[in-house]
Order: sequence, then structure tokens, then C-alpha cells
Amino acid sequence: QEVFLQVWSLAGQYDATKASPIGWLMMLTHRRAVDRVRAEQSATRRDIVFGHAHLGRDHDVVAEEVTQRLDEQSVLDCLQTMTELQRQAVALAYYGGRTYLEVSETLAVPLPTVKSRIKDGLKRLENCLTGGNTR
Repeated sequence: QEVFLQVWSLAGQYDATKASPIGWLMMLTHRRAVDRVRAEQSATRRDIVFGHAHLGRDHDVVAEEVTQRLDEQSVLDCLQTMTELQRQAVALAYYGGRTYLEVSETLAVPLPTVKSRIKDGLKRLENCLTGGNTR
């Protein structure tokens, strides 16, 4: 559509000695297509450059790191409120990635006991982390 408008407005400049009408039309179409591709590429590059220059971080990395370390220390402190058996079962299941059955086999205790230890240990951990009663 843009090419036909261009042909209409430039019709007086058409020179039959340089190109046939279809050749002239194809040349204008090719130029318009190349211009469009270049404009899109240029716009994309501008967007990327602008994004890198102006968008930066949307969060405070240092504060995030400090918060993460404080949270980790709180969990470690609260793990100390568990009994040794609870701590072992929770550590194997959540830090070791083992199933309840695997924890049961590793600790050589019945599966229901492992489930109880983990449940009680997690409840104790929750209470400690939320400021509730740890016993």
C-alpha cells in the first residue's frame, strides 16, 4: 500500500528509458522492504541499549543477600531447638533429599517413627521461626 502511494506521488518522475513499469515498481518495493527491515533492526538495537542503560536492577542485591544470610542463620539456630533425632530426620529428608522410607532405612527406625519425628521437628522449627513456643 505504501509503495502504491509512492508510485502515485512519484509517477511524474518515472523514466521509461531506465526501467519498465514493473521493474520500477519492484525497485520501489524492494527499497521499501529494506528500509522497513533496517528500521525494525535499528529500533530493536535502540530498545536493547536503552534497556541496559536505564532499567538496571529492580532490587537491592546487598539487602537481599543480608536477608538471606539472616534467614539461614535463624534456621540454623532453630534447628538447635530440635532433639537430635528430629534434627537427623529433618536434615536427611530436607537437606539430603531423601524420602521418608530412605530416612527410615538410614536411621534404622520404623517409618511411622520417622514421620512423627519429622512432623514434630518441623512444628518445633515453625514455632521457633515465628516466635512461638519451642517446646
